[in-house]
Amino acid sequence: MSSDATSTRMPAVFFGHGSPMNALELNRYTSAWRAFGQSVPRPRAILVVSAHWYIGATAVTAMPRPKTIHDFYGFPQELFDVRYPAPGLPELAEEVSDVVHPTWVGADIDSWGIDHGTWSVLVHAFPEADIPVVQLSINAFKGLDYHLELGAKLAPLRERGVLVVASGNVVHNLGGVNPRMVDQGFDWAQRFDEAAKEVMLGEPTEAAALDAHRDFDSAVPTPDHFIPLLYLAGLAGADGGGTNVLVDGYAYGSVSMTAYTLGRPGHPTETLTGAPTLPDGVPADSANI
Repeated sequence: MSSDATSTRMPAVFFGHGSPMNALELNRYTSAWRAFGQSVPRPRAILVVSAHWYIGATAVTAMPRPKTIHDFYGFPQELFDVRYPAPGLPELAEEVSDVVHPTWVGADIDSWGIDHGTWSVLVHAFPEADIPVVQLSINAFKGLDYHLELGAKLAPLRERGVLVVASGNVVHNLGGVNPRMVDQGFDWAQRFDEAAKEVMLGEPTEAAALDAHRDFDSAVPTPDHFIPLLYLAGLAGADGGGTNVLVDGYAYGSVSMTAYTLGRPGHPTETLTGAPTLPDGVPADSANI
């Protein structure tokens, strides 16, 4: 990672995080995440919008020592043993509240922490776990436009040394997982992922309109993993341009692993050790990957 550069505008990123097992694996996705972390200025803090903090409110974690949350089941003990002991930054909760005003943002001091949508990518991007991490919840009661607009409102934080990270999956249909399609995508998954790519590279402010795409219901049976993309799209809109592809691909037919960056070039990587694995015994309809 390069030296501290909080006086310059920080980049931002959307990671397609896929299975929690990516936390333990070396593959072309995790290698791209690590390369991203090594290429950016050292953040003052990392603000993460994770698909796995999907609640009925807009809130920010405000505890000094957030716990590592293992919000999944059916995986090896080695994954449950992972800890990401990054500090929190309680004062960032107030900063977030200020920049998005009049949108109300609650301060969570004890109920959440760092979930696997966050730590499964940060263990690669920032393995030292020495940068403060704060999470911003996804308000399940709000529509897509709300999240796009809220993402845009976060733009001033980039001038204050805050790296905004969104973590989800553009295509995330666990009911359609086919373990034999390790690094392939169904036709409908590819169509939607490519449509999203066209929008993100060209007109990110149109990202919320992807709900009109013919494959939206198949690609996005629940909105939790798609919505984080809208935060990067909103930031890109505030920046006045498009994003870049960091890495792309598919897992098990119905999951897109595409990642996007804002404020730095994309660096697509070649396959190193293949796609992430789906461990034996993990139910294909698990809602926790």
